[in-house]
Amino acid sequence: MDDAKRAAEIAAAQARYDEQLLRYPNVIGTGIGYRQRNGRPRDELCLVVMVSKKPPRTELDADSILPRELDGVPIDVIETGAFVV
Repeated sequence: MDDAKRAAEIAAAQARYDEQLLRYPNVIGTGIGYRQRNGRPRDELCLVVMVSKKPPRTELDADSILPRELDGVPIDVIETGAFVV
């Protein structure tokens, strides 16, 4: 699948789930980007969920853990710190 088509699918999932995702603790935004591993981009488009702080999964309540995917769209959680305007 080409990147434009995949990006459109991710944008549709983002529109469907953005409000729900923003209710999770520390979530400050969502976007479309490439999955990162060890700070380096991979060749996989995904729904990026930006958080002000990314604690270890073991420190989170079960209902505070973001899903790994939604409707087949992978999610990558990236710690960005707080956004200041």
